[in-house]
Amino acid sequence: MHFKLIIAFVDSNKTDNILEAARTKGATGSTIISQARGEGLKHNKTFLGLNIETPRDVLLLLVERHLSRDILETIADTGNFESNPKEGIAFQVDVEDAVGVMHQIHALEHTIKEKI
Repeated sequence: MHFKLIIAFVDSNKTDNILEAARTKGATGSTIISQARGEGLKHNKTFLGLNIETPRDVLLLLVERHLSRDILETIADTGNFESNPKEGIAFQVDVEDAVGVMHQIHALEHTIKEKI
């Protein structure tokens, strides 16, 4: 089984909804890194030297490659990434090897057979 790593940078108030939507498409788990800070094309405005920005979470999802594009698009749709450039971004990268995921492989075997 081959995996992809989906990395998403999202507003922390959208994390739960995005993860729930990703699970409906086959994601079996995630790692959340809280309190990340991002910067786009323009610097965020400050007030008295304090940044005015919403907290961000970094979501890491190791997913089976046949499910990855659907999960990625679901994350983008749920997070409204295309409607506003400040909503977040997500991308996927190939994973050459992974350990500690046998429980996910067993859970995904039936789902993947239906997809292929």
